[in-house]
Amino acid sequence: MNPFESVMANYLVDYASYREQRGYAQKAIMPPLIAIDRYLKAHNVRWEQLQQPAFFLHLRATISQHPNTTNRMLSHVRSLFDYLVRRQIVAANPLKDIPPVPERYFVPFVFSPKQTDRLLKAVCAAIRREPANFIFDQGVYLAVVMLARCGMRINEPLRLGRHHYRPDEGSVYIERTKFRKDRLIPLPKAVLPELDNYLAVRKACCPDEQNPYLLAARKGQPLKPDRVRRVFHRAAEAIGLKQPKRTMGNMTFGSPVPHSLRHAFAINTLNRIKARGISPRQALPVLAAYMGHRKYQYTAAYLKVKDANDLAGLIAFTKSQLDVV
Repeated sequence: MNPFESVMANYLVDYASYREQRGYAQKAIMPPLIAIDRYLKAHNVRWEQLQQPAFFLHLRATISQHPNTTNRMLSHVRSLFDYLVRRQIVAANPLKDIPPVPERYFVPFVFSPKQTDRLLKAVCAAIRREPANFIFDQGVYLAVVMLARCGMRINEPLRLGRHHYRPDEGSVYIERTKFRKDRLIPLPKAVLPELDNYLAVRKACCPDEQNPYLLAARKGQPLKPDRVRRVFHRAAEAIGLKQPKRTMGNMTFGSPVPHSLRHAFAINTLNRIKARGISPRQALPVLAAYMGHRKYQYTAAYLKVKDANDLAGLIAFTKSQLDVV
């Protein structure tokens, strides 16, 4: 069944098939193509219009309020027309000379080491002591600990099975990551005793419990990301760190979210390495493997923001410059 309905429906099918044959995942291919198709159908765009750069200048100005989204869409359309040129369906790419929209730069919120400690204490303090809730809440707390102390993505500790934890080695085996890469990582000393204590208490309280997950929810289920997010945001508010995302000029400063703990882990790790007199760049391949990055160049992005104090200074500087203007 053809999911496309616009004047380019058949070409979009061919292009999607071509991309899939090149090794791209279908879930990455289809959403932008469907968005293009819906736009063309909604505006009743004719094939003749698609040959004119003026049409795409208008599309660039109207397709989205966020410049980064606009540029991603234009990039997909440009690639589509490159394909049509190679197929000799069109003579030239009408987007060839259309520049991207000036993008906004995203700067994530960064927890300082002290702020991370305060957040974890707030999450721990919120653990309910009633038997019906204690193990569940302790599992949520440990999920946040692993985000902060191991730099994991939010789904990674929640998917861990009991068999993924190797207590003799003090390591966990993480499967099905963002880039479909598995990795075995050692757990920091700050995590191991808390995890072992949790498992011991869980066994003592529920000796017949058969939940296969390392961090257990009720009725044999894994913990849900939304539950971890709610606990995180309550703790951030409790320690006075709740703040909205802010856009100043072409820069967007992120609010604290669970993924901020991953950013903080990377940045604070690089700072500790630098404090020992070692070049942080030398550690990038190892840190990239630990965090599950496909390329260590992605980890190098963390070198741009050194710590929470630098980030606060950047926000203050940006605001002062906009006030002058």
